[in-house]
Amino acid sequence: MDFLSLTIVSLLIALPLLLVALLLFIPIVKVLYSKLVNNHGYAPAEGTIFGQLFYFHHLYDYQTQVAKRLHTYRLIGLTHSEISTTDTRNVEHILKTSFTKYAKGKHLHENVSDLWGDGIFAVDGDKWRQQRKLASYEFSTRVLRDFSCSVFRKNAAKLARVISKLAVSGQLIEFQDLFMKTALESIFKVGFGIDLNCLDGLSNEEATTFSKAFDDANEAVNLRFVDPIWKLKRFINIGSEASLKKNIEMVDKFVHNIISTKKELLAVKSDPIEKEDILSRFLAESERNPETMSSQYLRDIILNFLIAGKDTTANTLCWFFYILCKNPLIQEKIAQEVIDITRSKPNDGNFDDFAATITDATVDQMHYLHAALTETLRLYPVVPWDGRCAQVDDVLPDGHKVKKGDEVYYLAYAMGRMPHIWGEDAEEFRPERWLKDGVFQPESSFKFVSFHAGPRICLGKEFAYRQMKILSILLIRYFRFKLSDNAHDAAYRVTITLHMKEGLHVCATPRAI
Repeated sequence: MDFLSLTIVSLLIALPLLLVALLLFIPIVKVLYSKLVNNHGYAPAEGTIFGQLFYFHHLYDYQTQVAKRLHTYRLIGLTHSEISTTDTRNVEHILKTSFTKYAKGKHLHENVSDLWGDGIFAVDGDKWRQQRKLASYEFSTRVLRDFSCSVFRKNAAKLARVISKLAVSGQLIEFQDLFMKTALESIFKVGFGIDLNCLDGLSNEEATTFSKAFDDANEAVNLRFVDPIWKLKRFINIGSEASLKKNIEMVDKFVHNIISTKKELLAVKSDPIEKEDILSRFLAESERNPETMSSQYLRDIILNFLIAGKDTTANTLCWFFYILCKNPLIQEKIAQEVIDITRSKPNDGNFDDFAATITDATVDQMHYLHAALTETLRLYPVVPWDGRCAQVDDVLPDGHKVKKGDEVYYLAYAMGRMPHIWGEDAEEFRPERWLKDGVFQPESSFKFVSFHAGPRICLGKEFAYRQMKILSILLIRYFRFKLSDNAHDAAYRVTITLHMKEGLHVCATPRAI
């Protein structure tokens, strides 16, 4: 290597390190200063935004540890502060009471726009209202409710057949992969009116490639929130930013193929029911307003609904069955509820016939199952942290000041573990906390924030519960599950959604009664 090449390589290595040192040093000075002088009503400074890099691989547990000492605290950056809170009054304030004072903000959009674009989770104002209005109409229709239940029952039976074959042959089951495929197939059919059929075989290369690229891209995007040099890495095209670029290319190809396929289907089909899915409504809107509904904008919308439809149910089911394996008595209690309410006969292996008996009335009677799923979401929320950017100076209900441009995050993962919210047994998995005389009792959405709250509360909440219940009823009725290694404690990947690290490997045995 010649001198010039060696110099260039040395600079490429040294400059990012120098930048990191400066970015960490300046906020540290600010933190020390803020601790020495009166905070003038601002939340106590706990460190720097970029200091979270040191805890990134267990970020949500680190946030929990800090939140147990400080219900509201502040991380200092170069241009703004990040305020993190587990105070339910503050959550209600930013998500509802002072909704107009807070927005997703420029910083969030800048971090996620390469992947999420201008989809519903990344935008404010007219774009958010437009997408919300069209999606809200779709989720409110009886057609969607009936059609989605039919799809969920069909896919649950299909999944049960896959598990049955693996159980009979004594093979380990990688549940996370199967749940992701099932959820992906369901959202394609219900949301886009397209058959994906990724469960017909144990491997569908295109769907598997998309899912991995999508999950890896979300992890890289999440890293941007604590990485001070991500823009430099993107410019040089190295590290996580180089991988993100490749993954986005694969995601884009997949999503644009969805749009093209749907357009072709609509061109040859005249059945109006087939045009009632979410994608068809947005395609119709794009024909009416082509100047505002571009092909790229459609891509952004579809990808955001894929996040909602795939990750919500698949990740929750993965954590749910992990917990059931760790708590076999709870698993058996749910099984007994299923047997009692469905009045089903001993295992005959006819999954489709049993799935057909799972009606709305059946699902609504499963109070213990509903409580167990909700308890899973309390401890393992799909979105571990979320927040808003202050558009004006403000004061939170707990008395702490917020400057315009500051970001206020509510820590859903940490909130589920806070004794001041849930009691001294907050970290214990106890479905009974949701029941009174055997009947499920909901909590405030500002305390249980897994489906967000306020005007932007998740439209698909009931949709998600319905899918998770139908799948759980069928699988728990026919099989008992245990971990391949019961001593193993599952860990999470630090992505936008709470993805289980290294998957969930279980053994299944047919249930005799």
